[in-house]
Amino acid sequence: MIDIVGRAGRSLKSAKARTLLTSLAIAVGAFTLSITLAAGNGIRDYTDRLISSNFDPAESLVGRDKEIENSGAPNSSPQEYDESIANVSFGGGGESHQIKQITDSDIEELRTLSYVESVRPNYQINARYITRDGQRKYTLSLQAYNQGQKPDTKTGTLPDGDVAPGEALLPEEYISLLGFKNADDAIGKEIRIVTEEPFNPESLQDLLKNQAQGIAEGGVASVPKVEQRMSTFTVKAVTKKGVTALSPGGLPVQVSSADAQELYKFTTNGTAQSGKYLYASVIVKGGEDEQVANEVKQKLQDKGYFVSTSQDIQQTIGQFVNILQSLVAVFGVITIIASIFGIINTMYISVLERTREIGLMKALGMRSTSVAWLFRIEAAWIGFLGGALGVGIAITTSIALNPWLTETLGLGDGNSILINNVAQNALLILTLTLVAIIAGYLPARKAAKLDPIEALRAE
Repeated sequence: MIDIVGRAGRSLKSAKARTLLTSLAIAVGAFTLSITLAAGNGIRDYTDRLISSNFDPAESLVGRDKEIENSGAPNSSPQEYDESIANVSFGGGGESHQIKQITDSDIEELRTLSYVESVRPNYQINARYITRDGQRKYTLSLQAYNQGQKPDTKTGTLPDGDVAPGEALLPEEYISLLGFKNADDAIGKEIRIVTEEPFNPESLQDLLKNQAQGIAEGGVASVPKVEQRMSTFTVKAVTKKGVTALSPGGLPVQVSSADAQELYKFTTNGTAQSGKYLYASVIVKGGEDEQVANEVKQKLQDKGYFVSTSQDIQQTIGQFVNILQSLVAVFGVITIIASIFGIINTMYISVLERTREIGLMKALGMRSTSVAWLFRIEAAWIGFLGGALGVGIAITTSIALNPWLTETLGLGDGNSILINNVAQNALLILTLTLVAIIAGYLPARKAAKLDPIEALRAE
């Protein structure tokens, strides 16, 4: 067999141009598949860090509406009336769908379950503005601190558990706006956040009463004032937007769950939204284990809840990556299929050109199986060379492009979008070699069946 391998290599050297061109056809497909695998590895690595940075491994999102499980397109059909249903609008065309919310009684039930470690409602706080003494007012997004997220910090330290009541994590965008010298100057300083009491039915009654009184007295009705609350917080840390942050806009100011709960109650008091939440974040005991998380998910579903675990979220993102990767890989596979016909054509030409040589080898005692393997090994060499060439170019390209892609996509230092895997590339080359052997089957069969007498007579 060693002699056959060497003879096959020498035969290909005698037709360098034809061998190179056929190998290049395979190299194009190998390049596409190798780059696709590298991109898939990079995206999966990024999504793994994305999930670990924004969700506790034991965390599940629990609600009363199937939208929580993201099992399909949003449901816009009318639902049976329930006080916990909220009408959520989206898009520019005024589309909306109804979502059944989780309530305070649901929260209390979840907290009593033996397999639940903690429950944090999703507080949607309508804050008016943020400021500090002697400074202007600025809009903000305000939310409870999620212990599983661990945001990147500019300065200061993150708590081991929840943020202490009266403390806040301030995004770096507010440093200069609020008149701080730098991020370090903000640590330990006070900021003020203003929230507003909602315009509830009582306020409407006061407005109608004042209007009636104003009309009766021949004057102008006064508009009832809405109560505002100014809450003071001490800056615990200054956060910055990391490469794995899920926030599409600016970072939120984050406060403790206790402070968030108090502000949420104030801003929803007397409204239909009071005591209702889109979902709750539930930390499951031992939920880092996927089996445990799924078992608890089933128990909660039996109680009428809809659940999305961290593993579910990661799997959903992974499926999206797989679909994109498969679409790109199709082009590589098509190229390889086309190159198979190139190998068949090349090997058939080789058999025709070497008819007398084949006849001589068989006349000298070379068996038909050995002749067949000679041409199969030649095809294997072509597949191996094409695969190695394509993979080599792909690795070189990914190394050259990674710094530019990392900077362009804002992935941060030390992160790569194209990650080459040695085992994957080796398997790819091996697969292409085997494919080439299969492609060379028919030409090799033709060579093996040549009659030595007739072959020697050939011109």
